[in-house]
Amino acid sequence: MPDTLVYRDTPPALLPLYGRALLPKKSTPDADITLPRLAAELLCAHTASDDLRQYKRACGFRPSSYVPITWPHILAFPLHLKLLTEKAFPLPLLGLVHLRNSITQHRPIGMGETLRLDICLSLQKRTSRGIEFDMMTSASSAGTVIWEETSTMLFRQPEKHTGQATKATPLPLEHYLHTKEIEAPESIGRQYAKISGDRNPIHMHAVSARAFGFPRAIAHGMWSKARALAILEQQNGWQSGPVSVSCQFKKPLFLPGTAQLNWQAEKNGWDYQLLNSRGDAPHLSGRIEWR
Repeated sequence: MPDTLVYRDTPPALLPLYGRALLPKKSTPDADITLPRLAAELLCAHTASDDLRQYKRACGFRPSSYVPITWPHILAFPLHLKLLTEKAFPLPLLGLVHLRNSITQHRPIGMGETLRLDICLSLQKRTSRGIEFDMMTSASSAGTVIWEETSTMLFRQPEKHTGQATKATPLPLEHYLHTKEIEAPESIGRQYAKISGDRNPIHMHAVSARAFGFPRAIAHGMWSKARALAILEQQNGWQSGPVSVSCQFKKPLFLPGTAQLNWQAEKNGWDYQLLNSRGDAPHLSGRIEWR
């Protein structure tokens, strides 16, 4: 069983965790890195707050008596950060890349509803790019799981080649019927960071982003996903009821910037992608399926 950190109605404070994130990790040979079985619980997470109102504005969600499908991810973020900064966790926080995110909502979550959040680390594997692992999050109400999320993270490691490396040919980019332009202002990284607590320097300012090899600040991947969903749920054909929304994060969206939300609506599900302003490269791509 994993070691579980339990919080009643107040998540861990973020400032000490960011201080801990700056501490160097003990050096471990690549082959010996094994992620511990860590878990955390927040017994009473409150869904309604001023942060929720600001979140809806920043992402473009329309007024509703239900919280956005991505909101529990924000509620769980302090617990995510807590696990990733534990002494037993061997990887540096600032070296992690968010590869994929998948959310299943079994029913809409009412604004003001109290949730129990459970988080654990899972499914470590080695790939050609490095170490991948999943961060699993679930939200329960009255003892029933009503929301689940899997976030796949990557810690990059140099690939060890035994012969001539071959590079896979990328698949041609498919374009869908519907397109809508999205503006990502220069300040959106700071706005989202204030609400979510995710203050990674690559999202905050061009100066801090350049220290990590980016020419400008980049939008949070989960802001891009939420912004896309805020637009898609306003389109004809959007359904209520149980739904799963997956996405893969690809090229960064530099701030300020313009992107194209491109989607197709079918009976069994919608495919969507956020493309660059020219429409020739994806920032993210995903699928929505009603259950």
